[in-house]
Amino acid sequence: MENLFGWGIGGFLTGLREGVEAALIVGIIAGYLVKIGRADRLGVIWAGVLSAIAASAAIGIAAFVFLGGLQGDAEKLIEGFASLLAVVFLTYMIFWMRKQAVTLGAELRKGVDRAIASASVFGLAALAFTAVIREGIETALFLLAQTTAASEAGAGSWVAIGALAGLAVATLIGVAIFRAGVRLNLGAFFTVTGAALVVIAAGLLSYGAHELIEVGLLPAIVAPVYDLSGVLPHTEGIGQFLRAIVGYSATPELSALLLQVSYLVLGLYFYILPVRRASAVRAASGATS
Repeated sequence: MENLFGWGIGGFLTGLREGVEAALIVGIIAGYLVKIGRADRLGVIWAGVLSAIAASAAIGIAAFVFLGGLQGDAEKLIEGFASLLAVVFLTYMIFWMRKQAVTLGAELRKGVDRAIASASVFGLAALAFTAVIREGIETALFLLAQTTAASEAGAGSWVAIGALAGLAVATLIGVAIFRAGVRLNLGAFFTVTGAALVVIAAGLLSYGAHELIEVGLLPAIVAPVYDLSGVLPHTEGIGQFLRAIVGYSATPELSALLLQVSYLVLGLYFYILPVRRASAVRAASGATS
């Protein structure tokens, strides 16, 4: 059971992180409309949000069905590139969101002002749609990669269950923040969940590299680097739990291992370093004030 639970945790973290981001975006737009006395336009916003959710789900389902129809080397090839694409897209979005967090609210409010000034119902719907579908496509792509990796262990459905649970919790968090006035340290939340997704992405990078090695597109260099199958196999028990969470392999190829470790070290370093610098600056400012 613990191996299945591990895949569920990965899906849960993805759904939670991306769901909270989407909830914050929708909350900013809806809250601003209420503030300026245009609550009558909230229905348009929800239409844009629901359209984005439907489009994201359709893209994810279509991609999953397409992958399900492939076999042999074609399946490994597409799964390998899909995993690499998911890692690239997620990495970009994690760092983009951290960079834009300070100005995102102001930009969304300006977009609302422009749509209201032009009396454009479509403009408001498009604003909500584009803001949410960015998160939706990212979520669909990353969950697709997680599901294909989990399918080898027969745990693909657990990723979906975990993601749905994460999205449900994210919805509750959004309601608690914008309707009940609950305060949440969003900086700490996004730092922790972002770091966790970097760890999961490193494992997906290793999985994608492994698939490309199997079809001969990427050299293994050394295969395997070591063999821990007799001690901690990745096909059962704790080993498979670690495979689900951090991409552990008992028999890794050198190129896949190098990619995973390099991404993990560099990703965490460049993601956490600015946070630590900002904390140090705040501490220094507090000491001198």
